[in-house]
Amino acid sequence: MRNIFFLLFTLLGTVHAHAAPMGEADARHLLNRTGFGAPPAAVTEFSRLSREAAVERLLASARTTPTLQPPEQEFTSPAQIREIKQFSEEEKKAFQRSQFLKGAELRGWWLQEMLQTPSPLTERMTLFWHNHFVSSQQKVKSGRLMLEQNLLLRRHALGHFGELLHTVAKDPAMIIYLDAATNRKGQPNENFAREVMELFTLGEGNYSEQDIKEAARAFTGWSIDRETGKYRWRAAMHDAGEKTVLGNRGNFDGDAVLDLLLRQAATAEFISGKLWREFVSPAPDPAQVRQIARVFRSTGYDIRQALRALLLSEGFWSPRNRGVLVKSPVDLVVGSMRTLEIDVRDSLPLVFVTRNLGQDLMAPPNVKGWPGGNAWINASTLLARRQFIERLLRNDDASPQARRNGNAMAMQARRQEESNPRVAFGKGAGHLESAARQRLLQAANDIRFNSHRWLSHFDGEVAVANALLAVPAVSPVPPETQGMALVRALALDPSYQLK
Repeated sequence: MRNIFFLLFTLLGTVHAHAAPMGEADARHLLNRTGFGAPPAAVTEFSRLSREAAVERLLASARTTPTLQPPEQEFTSPAQIREIKQFSEEEKKAFQRSQFLKGAELRGWWLQEMLQTPSPLTERMTLFWHNHFVSSQQKVKSGRLMLEQNLLLRRHALGHFGELLHTVAKDPAMIIYLDAATNRKGQPNENFAREVMELFTLGEGNYSEQDIKEAARAFTGWSIDRETGKYRWRAAMHDAGEKTVLGNRGNFDGDAVLDLLLRQAATAEFISGKLWREFVSPAPDPAQVRQIARVFRSTGYDIRQALRALLLSEGFWSPRNRGVLVKSPVDLVVGSMRTLEIDVRDSLPLVFVTRNLGQDLMAPPNVKGWPGGNAWINASTLLARRQFIERLLRNDDASPQARRNGNAMAMQARRQEESNPRVAFGKGAGHLESAARQRLLQAANDIRFNSHRWLSHFDGEVAVANALLAVPAVSPVPPETQGMALVRALALDPSYQLK
């Protein structure tokens, strides 16, 4: 009888421990990792929940559509491209400036969505898949196709990976980016077949060169309509012969090959490993990754279930995995705005800031995407990150005197930026037309931090430090430092670059 009571007591104690509120430190960790920054109000709200309840709330509130209306984007057909080639040099430059601004508008819309969304996890996962199924506007040369791909990734961001894989494989932006439209019977192009195995599903070492050659034959016939930009199946270009892929022989088409890839245990482990590096640490724990992969595969590649297993894993909550991820430029910029409760009405300046820091949305550097981690930090980007923080905090609306000082600093900086916008916003900003340049500068000047309002959330210097830093400051802040000076010292500390 005593043993039964002891068992019941232990079980009830375990349940109670799991159901206990997780507190502000855990809430901040969860929000920083699954979204962008940790706004004080959200930290307070989530701190009252258990870890399990908090994860369930995040997963249940995930969206499949954006909250903001996307900007109008155009598809330039091959016929229109031929017309553009006949333009005068001045007309070509005007067209290029117009396309450049439209691209900036598209990126600004996505950044604004990240800032305002009630589901930061949705945008975090959309960005994750954007860096997994890589396409670049530089090669696709169509804002409309990049927008459509962005909406596609969001629709499937927490759905089923198999559906996402099949859908994105036929996405026009992907077809153009990986030259799939040139893949035809008798003249196979292996680009897509190689990347779908190496980067999208199996990972290196889990396929052979012959598998790539055979799979490329299966993907022949996948193309787009040259006038509309929509996916189009071209049966005459398809190789209907027998193929052997991963030891399986049959008259496979592209969809059948994708199904073969999904049947491989390596696919679940490869994606689970990438999710671990995104949310937990740079060095995945093999045993925990295999456990997450088993959940992923057994649920039919349900991304939501895999995330639940990952976010409730021991590794995610372990103290040794806190402050070990370097913030990406988007993390740093959008996360700072959200954490510091800075209202941004026009995200155009942030487009150029993130680009200057090394993350130009919708234009990853190559098919492997942004490498992330320590690659975000070098002598150039570290200086640019510091300049961004200094610029962000120089306009303080806390008091009339602070406003006067901030406005004086802003006017001095504004004069410098008007003469050379590249100083603050990096390459490309100086090429904007006059009206767009003035809009850029005005939008940047409107981004203001109210230190008095933000600091009112916290009781003492330790609470402020905990709100800004995932690990202790590298350079200890003098005890007498308070107010805006404290915020500036912490935000400029190297530890602020970590989450």
